[in-house]
Amino acid sequence: MSRRFAEFVVFISSASILVIEIVAGRMLAPYVGVTLETFTGIIGVILAGIAWGAWLGGRMADARPPEKVIGPALIIGGIMAALSPAIIDIVGRSIGRDPLSIVIASGVGFLAPAIALSTVGPLVVKASLTSLDETGTTVGRFSAVGTVGAIAGTFIAGFVLLRFFGTRQIAFGVGAVLVLVGVVIIVRQTGWKSGVGPTAALLAVTGFAAIVTSPCEFETEYVCLLVVVDSERPTGREIWSDIYRISYVDVEDGTHLQARYARQMAQVVDATFAGDTPLAALYIGGGGFTIPRWLSESRPGSTNTVLEIDRIMVEVLEQELDFDANADGNTTRIGDARLLIADETSDSFDIVVGDAFSGATVPWHLTTVEFLREVQRVLTLQGVYVINVIDYPPLRFLRAELATFEEVFPYVGLVAPDSFLAGDRGGNFVVIGSDTPIQVDAIALLLEESTGIIAGDAVTSFTGGAQPLTDNYAPADQLISRR
Repeated sequence: MSRRFAEFVVFISSASILVIEIVAGRMLAPYVGVTLETFTGIIGVILAGIAWGAWLGGRMADARPPEKVIGPALIIGGIMAALSPAIIDIVGRSIGRDPLSIVIASGVGFLAPAIALSTVGPLVVKASLTSLDETGTTVGRFSAVGTVGAIAGTFIAGFVLLRFFGTRQIAFGVGAVLVLVGVVIIVRQTGWKSGVGPTAALLAVTGFAAIVTSPCEFETEYVCLLVVVDSERPTGREIWSDIYRISYVDVEDGTHLQARYARQMAQVVDATFAGDTPLAALYIGGGGFTIPRWLSESRPGSTNTVLEIDRIMVEVLEQELDFDANADGNTTRIGDARLLIADETSDSFDIVVGDAFSGATVPWHLTTVEFLREVQRVLTLQGVYVINVIDYPPLRFLRAELATFEEVFPYVGLVAPDSFLAGDRGGNFVVIGSDTPIQVDAIALLLEESTGIIAGDAVTSFTGGAQPLTDNYAPADQLISRR
């Protein structure tokens, strides 16, 4: 094996491991969501596979001629990489969402390819050594090449592959490249007939993976998206993001608000701004564009500015829900709301609606004192910020977010069913922040039966001394409780 080809083999094996690691988050998301715990489990498993593979590769390099093992190691790693989407689709249907389940699913799906591909480095080093006087130089060179490959795999997967290809196509592509390189190595050593078996195995794997159905109807850069027709309301559409229903839209009646929290947000707006005067609204997260549709139809002439990070989601929903995200007073800006809001003019919005989620959690950088001050800046003096929060007993995240609101806004309110306010149930809560007194009585009149609102000292008491979230300390994923 020539020096350049050996370096290429180490480069491609290391790059493939990191491509698998990056793509693994998207494979698991339909079953466990996108959380810090998801990526913690994946990273831990991949690192375990790298350590195990490096040890195993070193042992094999000393036990047999390493040139004869490199090709099979690449083929095994490639086949397991190609199989990983199908494995996750089978295992994912029966796993929980707790950390142990995430680690187990990650192990089943990604440990084997990480081990197989991590054996390649030590094998190539041993095969390339010609003199003990060059041991340090050889080891250092291949270590550097492997690291550069890992960096390249990370950048290519995160910045390019996931933008243009689905996870299955990426996994198959990585697997095919690895098997091809492995076959080339074996054929150069023993002849072309020895490549028939590995090639047939890859084709069999591809066929098997093809018959395992994916839960995704549309796969974006961030989520697995599914649009479902409501069997009881033919014009209704449920929008699912990974394992969560994020929106409900009636394609013919924008004033229909199916979700309770959406109705509560609308009730807060109607109580704060009586009549049907047009309003200027800013949205942190587009979701299914449910509230923008409601505002446009209930208050003609209103303007909606939506900050949505997922470009493909917007395109899919425009097609599936038959609307234009940039027409009739709508402006949709693609990017991270934390960055985009800095470009908005101060004192320019009557309402700001927060409904951005990563899994069941509001992205941590959209929960902090620093972000809320930006929201406060773009609101008019009479404006209100309403945000959807999901939490379950003991409601640690909700209490922390309320404490954060109190750090920024002089007036803070909380809307939820009475049983939720009592702290014995969880679900969706609507938090309100404003620089002027909240219209508590007017909001209460519009709320549905068994739903209440608390404000002022009652909110302070409810928070129970929780620590406000800041850019320096915002453990949103750890604070939130799940069913």
